[in-house]
Amino acid sequence: MRIFDRVHRDRWAGTAAVLLPLAVATVLLPWRGSLANSAMALLLVAVVVAVAANGHRVAGIVAAASAALWFDFFWTVPYERLSITRGTDIQTTVLLLAVGAAVSELAARARRAHRTFVYDTAYLAELRFTSRLVADQHRSPEVVEHVRAQLVMLLGLRAARFERGRILGHPPRLTDDGTLIWNGKPWNVEGYGFPDADVELLARSGGRTLGRFMLTPQPGTTPSPAARQVAAMLAAQVGVVLARDAGRVPVDA
Repeated sequence: MRIFDRVHRDRWAGTAAVLLPLAVATVLLPWRGSLANSAMALLLVAVVVAVAANGHRVAGIVAAASAALWFDFFWTVPYERLSITRGTDIQTTVLLLAVGAAVSELAARARRAHRTFVYDTAYLAELRFTSRLVADQHRSPEVVEHVRAQLVMLLGLRAARFERGRILGHPPRLTDDGTLIWNGKPWNVEGYGFPDADVELLARSGGRTLGRFMLTPQPGTTPSPAARQVAAMLAAQVGVVLARDAGRVPVDA
């Protein structure tokens, strides 16, 4: 649902980036004789800010270019032509484009910082909740199922399952620091996403492997390094509860 919302918002922002500056520039044409060009430029900057704050960096830059274009076309002499004769209008147009681009970059950074804060808060809350399950002596099947469900959401997986017993095969492995190792080499998750294969995430405690989660990625999924590290921490909590529960001898990886 979040992915659909983001795509919908990005499409809206792209459309608004092109059309809103044109709409504002034309709606105010009856007041062209009394409204100073500098005031019109400020209004267009406000439009760029609105698009950049609610869309993405590219939409903001497109809005800045659209604003500069329609300011030149409708609000500088000669009118209805893409040419400028007065030096002050040239300066205003250049500044409009530059300020719009700068605001778009600042808005993108602010959104990224906010998104990081929200995600970090959610990660911390999940780690605390899982740790509480372990501290409150919940049995391993309950903790395993809780962590399995969280891994699916956290990493955007198609499915996940937990396996106890001896570790077989050499599938891609998600390590404690969030690195993905495949065939003995680090896999560039940021560049290529998860590989088209089940990924192994070990549940360990005291240097022993007590089981593993087998993660089935969605095609093209690219979980962040922080999300992958949190996933490893959650698997470690499963290792703790498995080591605590009676009736199982740890198996080395």
